Amino acid sequence: MLGMLYLRQRELMYPRDPAKADIATAGLVAAEEASIATADGERLVAWVVPPRADKPVLLYFHGNAGNLGRAGRAGRFRALTEDGTGLFAVSYRGYGGSTGSPSEEGLLQDARAAYGAAAERFGTGRLVGHGESLGTGVVLKLAAEVPLRAVVLEAPYLSTVSVAQAIYPYVPVGLLMKDKFRSDEIIGRVKVPLLVMHGERDQLIPFAQGQALYELANAPKRFLRFPAGRHEDLPRYGSVAEVRRFLADVAKGGPAGAETRTVGGPAAKAGASP
Repeated sequence: MLGMLYLRQRELMYPRDPAKADIATAGLVAAEEASIATADGERLVAWVVPPRADKPVLLYFHGNAGNLGRAGRAGRFRALTEDGTGLFAVSYRGYGGSTGSPSEEGLLQDARAAYGAAAERFGTGRLVGHGESLGTGVVLKLAAEVPLRAVVLEAPYLSTVSVAQAIYPYVPVGLLMKDKFRSDEIIGRVKVPLLVMHGERDQLIPFAQGQALYELANAPKRFLRFPAGRHEDLPRYGSVAEVRRFLADVAKGGPAGAETRTVGGPAAKAGASP
């Protein structure tokens, strides 16, 4: 079993869909498909929605499954951009039309390339890093290197080792894993306003990990707990409105200090399916 896990670990960690999603079917207003080159020679697909007026641009790093057009992800993109907020979402290497194969170092190369392309087009002052699940570790690595206006983390982890250990409690995953994404070691280097959102019913990344990562972060920061939220359904419980509120606060020079808040009510009252 250990040999299988070691040999197949990246296949298990990155259950990608290599087919390029059709941006025309995503329902995004004024959306464009872009092609960007990485420093190590890969070619990546990106979806771009230009911002309206003085709105920020979400530099978006997706989760580990599917592609940009995955069910639920395109809908999240639509909701996030409805108010004129821009989007620059990159398809990692090996995912949805992009060349190469994913790895921790490879995804960081992808993030750097996406940042360079987005900054060239929109300027660094408008870029807000947004990470979803696996993408939270990617955006934190980037935010530790380059200037961003703010960072949004949705269902983050302390490390991918800690997530894997919860799934395989009797396996020495720390010794086996190649891609560890140590967000717990990186987040202290992030110095911009931070929003962390996590569902208490998250069945993949324990809520306690998102909460613990938030505690390690520098202020200004905001932590939102969603009692009914699972791993991918936070928009159902108001996360998009909370992202907008956070971005509006950032535009006004906030938020200040550290804030923890509950969004929605208890799971039993929110109508979440088990």
